[in-house]
Amino acid sequence: MQQVVAQIPWGQNIVLLDKVTDDSIRRWYTEKTLENGWSRNVLTHQIESDLYTRQVLANKVNNFEKLLAAEQSELAVETMKDPYIFDFIPFREDMVERDIENALVKEITRLLLELGTGFAFLGNQYHINVGGDDFYIDLLFYNINLRSYVVIELKTGDFKPEYAGQLNFYLSAVDGILKKEHDNPSIGLLLCKNKNDLVAEYSLKDMSKPMGVSEYKVTRDLPDELMNQLPSVEDIQKRIK
Repeated sequence: MQQVVAQIPWGQNIVLLDKVTDDSIRRWYTEKTLENGWSRNVLTHQIESDLYTRQVLANKVNNFEKLLAAEQSELAVETMKDPYIFDFIPFREDMVERDIENALVKEITRLLLELGTGFAFLGNQYHINVGGDDFYIDLLFYNINLRSYVVIELKTGDFKPEYAGQLNFYLSAVDGILKKEHDNPSIGLLLCKNKNDLVAEYSLKDMSKPMGVSEYKVTRDLPDELMNQLPSVEDIQKRIK
């Protein structure tokens, strides 16, 4: 078999040699480049956003192993990231869930790139009617690799246990209304600004539907050297006075 590095363009190899020092991590990015057909720019973005750490090394909070068949569970865990990076949308301190959702839909191509391989966008504020009552799912996708619907709920604050109950209901509704015989069970993903891993693990423990909890970042953290050069809130207030 031809070595994997010889199966991707020379430009991508240069990026890997220039930006990744660990051989095993470089091989992982090489395999993903081959698998997903990443261009040089996309590969650079994935390395700079530290995809390996977020997808391979992250402590992923989910109940997939308990509720999904082994093959689907493994693929679902592999697909999941923590945190997700949404640094392509404009950030405001007063953003609410709908603002973030609309910004993500506006940049749907970049959102799909961040979510990973196989995601097809079906809609935002996706309407479902259950017993005459109307409900609206933040973001609904179908993943052709998982062969399942993926329900994503966005929260601007910390994770709360009641969010898992709401998502469990949405997944039951999607399985009852949209899921076909050939589809696998639908999967849920709660995206919050922050989460307490232990609280999230207990919240998912007895849920009947497969779901995971991840954090998301709208902007990357500033490097320490830049952060140290910025004035504190107190300094700004003194200057204003």
